[in-house]
Parts: sequence; structure tokens; C-alpha cells
Amino acid sequence: MDQLIKIIIVDDHEIFRNGLKMVLGKLDYIDIVGEASNGQEFLDLIRTKAVDVVLMDIEMPVMNGIDATKQAVKEHPDMKIIALTMFNDDDYIQSMMDAGVRGFLIKNVGKETLGKAIQTVYKGGTFYSEELFNFFTKKFTSAQKEEAPETTFTSREKEILQLLAEGLNNKEIADVLYISERTVVGHKSNLLAKTGCKNAIGLLAYAIKNKLVII
Repeated sequence: MDQLIKIIIVDDHEIFRNGLKMVLGKLDYIDIVGEASNGQEFLDLIRTKAVDVVLMDIEMPVMNGIDATKQAVKEHPDMKIIALTMFNDDDYIQSMMDAGVRGFLIKNVGKETLGKAIQTVYKGGTFYSEELFNFFTKKFTSAQKEEAPETTFTSREKEILQLLAEGLNNKEIADVLYISERTVVGHKSNLLAKTGCKNAIGLLAYAIKNKLVII
């Protein structure tokens, strides 16, 4: 990778931050430009530091990850934030999604998955740990009305769903399918409307649950 990806780590446990820095240090395309122990420190930091991807804890003192993410995305709409979560954080996952995160990682994540998540989100895609798949599918499919008629998708929509599942962003999907980025955005909007999902992560969960994509 020609350009280093600038990373900020936000977590209230110093030992965890140090461990994460150790893992990230083994990835030669990563540049850790800062760290914070709570949401407020993070917000102060991004007003002076440029960042590409943020690794954000959820539960923290002073200001939690949910409020920090909301404020950061409000100030920087294109900010790419990946939530760091524990298995028992289900109650917070929906709130983080609504706040605008681009992905989720379990805190015991390995180097390969961490690197893949950062690169995917950096390029405009979304990423979440496989361990959280059951939560996403249960959460989003339960929102669908059982009595609703079966949803049908065009072959193009299915192609776009598959490429989303592979972590491609809008531009990459457009290049693969030889269509414009605007057309990709239009198809994604139609897919969200058809499925009742609120965002790309929900759309992926819906697609996987209903076996519309191969993973």
C-alpha cells in the first residue's frame, strides 16, 4: 500500500491499547497517529490530528463510544469508525450502528482480521467480525414483517449484494460492473427500501441470512 493509513485508538484500558498498538505495529501500512482513553479526549484529538480510521471502544468514562461517534460523524461526516466490542455488548451494537460506525470487531481480534477490517473500511466498505453475525441477522430479520410478500431482486441487485459482501466500496463495484458510481448508489438505495434495512451492515446481514450472497 503506497499510503500509510492513519489510525487513532480509543479505549479506556491502557493495557488493551498497548496490545492493539503491538499488533498494529506488525502491519507496515499502518501509522498510529494518536490514542485516547475516552470519547472526549478523542474529540479533542481529531480537531488537531488527521485520521483515516478510528478504532473505538464502546463503554468508557467521561464520554462513551456512542456519543463520541455521533459527535465525530456530525463534525466529519466521512469519518470511518470501527467499533471494538465484547460478546456481551449486544445492547450497544444497534446504538453504535445508528451513530454511524462502519464496522465492528471483537476485542480479541487477530492481526489478519484487524488488517482486513481496517483496509476494507479505509476503502469505503463495511466490515464486522464473523462472531457477531448471529446478532446482526437476528436483529435485522426480526424487523421484517412475516406477513410481508416475498421480496424479489433483479440480477443486478444480486450482483451488487455479492460485491458488498466481498467488502467492495461503491467505486470498486462500479468498476467491476462497468457502471457509474451514481448507478451503484441508486441500486443500494433501492435495496435498502426493498429490505427495510437502515444501512449497509443491515443489508449485508439480510443478504447473508436469506442466502442471497456467497461468503
